[in-house]
Amino acid sequence: QVQLVESGGGLVQPGGSLRLSCTTSGLTFSIYAMSWYRQAPGKERELVAAITSTGGSTNYADSAKGRFTISKVNAKSTVYLQMNSLKPEDTAVYYCNAARKIGKSDYNYWGQGTQVTVSS
Repeated sequence: QVQLVESGGGLVQPGGSLRLSCTTSGLTFSIYAMSWYRQAPGKERELVAAITSTGGSTNYADSAKGRFTISKVNAKSTVYLQMNSLKPEDTAVYYCNAARKIGKSDYNYWGQGTQVTVSS
């Protein structure tokens, strides 16, 4: 059974930092591309950051560039999202995603989400 468990969310003041973690089990972590998405109330889920299976390439939403850093440690089956200079508009539920395409089959797994609230 595949599980993705996010942690590290919470309440932080504007300008503060948080590090989210997503620990996985039940899949071969090293062959999955990993991503962080977020969903604010009344809005669609959006991609925040993504990293390839090897960790050699990353991609960020414009809103995250220069402030957020995604990384993965294959030995720990864990992906991280370091978030600095947080803004109130970063408030959302943050979800971890694992994705892999094998032939014509797409494999996609989601965590349950962790709440990030940026407020003074």
